[in-house]
Amino acid sequence: MKDLRDYSLLKHNTFGIDVKCRRFIEYESVEEAQQIVKQLTVADHPLLILGGGSNLLLTGDYQGTVLHSGINYLEQVDEERVTCGSGFEWDEFVAYCVGNQLYGAENLSIIPGEVGASAVQNIGAYGVEAKDMIEEVEAVEIASGTLCRFKNADCEYSYRQSKFKHEWRDKYLVTSVTYRLSRTYRPKLDYGNIRAALELKDIVNPTPQELRDTIIEIRNAKLPDPKELGNGGSFFMNPIVSRKKYEELSEQYEGMPHYTIDAEHEKIPAGWMIEQCGWKGRTVGNVGVYEKQALVLVNRGGATGQEVLHLCEAIQKDVKAKFGIKIYPEVNIR
Repeated sequence: MKDLRDYSLLKHNTFGIDVKCRRFIEYESVEEAQQIVKQLTVADHPLLILGGGSNLLLTGDYQGTVLHSGINYLEQVDEERVTCGSGFEWDEFVAYCVGNQLYGAENLSIIPGEVGASAVQNIGAYGVEAKDMIEEVEAVEIASGTLCRFKNADCEYSYRQSKFKHEWRDKYLVTSVTYRLSRTYRPKLDYGNIRAALELKDIVNPTPQELRDTIIEIRNAKLPDPKELGNGGSFFMNPIVSRKKYEELSEQYEGMPHYTIDAEHEKIPAGWMIEQCGWKGRTVGNVGVYEKQALVLVNRGGATGQEVLHLCEAIQKDVKAKFGIKIYPEVNIR
């Protein structure tokens, strides 16, 4: 267990924001997590439960206690189920699945962060979401130290949402997640430019490894490496609008991209709208919008969290004015 004071969070957020927290605690087992929460006092609040920091914007020094999972293991429970400690790297989990004939996670390759965040954020990409695989989440209740287990339905997952982000926010420390994969390979190739990328390599029916490799290539081509250019991945969620709203906009913007959710709803790419507002590739002070993907806000060097937040708000204002749609951050702003 680590217990540090006045601790720098520079290496714990992919935006590369140089801020400190008053106290930093890392637990390496369920028992340590239970011990820690029972010893927390009013002086430790507010609490921030931190994963890999890949979906986080810190707007200033954190005047409280940061709790981080160091529970780092993977166990194959049976033919189709895998349990990972909440501190296990997400992409290592995906790589293990692909390499061991466990299918369903391929499209979520190379998403940065740790397993615990998948259960909180319901991470997703290319038509697949973590909720499609999550069977059970194990967590320690902060108020009591009780070890709890939640089934998928208990967590009320939806697009980038879960009860852990709302009613249960800062109430539990996720300690492990159990996923159910499939032994039957059913690749999902119709989202984004997956098929086009495969065609460039003369691949029609990709193997799981070929699909994973292609997803990695696509993501690397449009998303900057946080070690070279600080960022939090996709900053905004893609808005889901009524079919009526979509039809109104499609009459104004021929060829507007969209993804059908159901008979009444369409998803419109936030990145496309941001680009239409002229933000792609722009820089304001120490922050900017990545030139290859308008969904990504970047730290050009030495940026503060407040600078990133102000850029976020300016983009939201322009998208709302042009399209009548409010876009919301996917990242956790603290």
